[in-house]
Amino acid sequence: MEKDISTEEKIKNAARKVFHEKGYGQARTRDIAEEAGINLALLNYYFRSKEKLFDIIMKESLQEMFGLIVNLVNAEDINLSDKIDMIVARYIDSISKNPNLPLFVLSEIQANPHKIIENVGLKGKSIANNFLFKQIQEQIDKKGIKGVTPLQIFINIVSMSIFPIVGKPLLMNLHAPFGEKEYEIFIEERKALISQWIKMMLQIDE
Repeated sequence: MEKDISTEEKIKNAARKVFHEKGYGQARTRDIAEEAGINLALLNYYFRSKEKLFDIIMKESLQEMFGLIVNLVNAEDINLSDKIDMIVARYIDSISKNPNLPLFVLSEIQANPHKIIENVGLKGKSIANNFLFKQIQEQIDKKGIKGVTPLQIFINIVSMSIFPIVGKPLLMNLHAPFGEKEYEIFIEERKALISQWIKMMLQIDE
């Protein structure tokens, strides 16, 4: 029996939706089969186990989340100021389309960090080995900034960009009236503000 690529992709798309919404522990293969519109036997033929399917989805999800900026952080022809603008915009625009992605990745890493790190090939690798960190460190040294590291700056960029997306339900209720239109305006304003705040911390002259 020759595997049908379209069916395999249909299963993966369904699994991605179910895993992102429920996590590994609460997701059932029956839920995935129903989401994909197939029977359980066909799902088992393609992927054999929930764990195997989860490992595939987790690897792809990590690549999606961190792959957004891999090429960008290592680009040597983009200055630090422009790079900050682009990273913020890229994270906000991309995560807005899939707000469950960061919560899924972070919760599963917290639940089983060693297994996930090994499965996605991150064991022994350092987040600091990229050109962005070099640029940030050069700016810190140039301005004589104390008590700030490239890692702290990077975490600020990512967390300030992602939280308003995953925290949308909270924001919609904390600040009334705050409908979809107001939220969209808020997010667009935040793109500019995050960049400004990071550049202020690094004393980047523009």
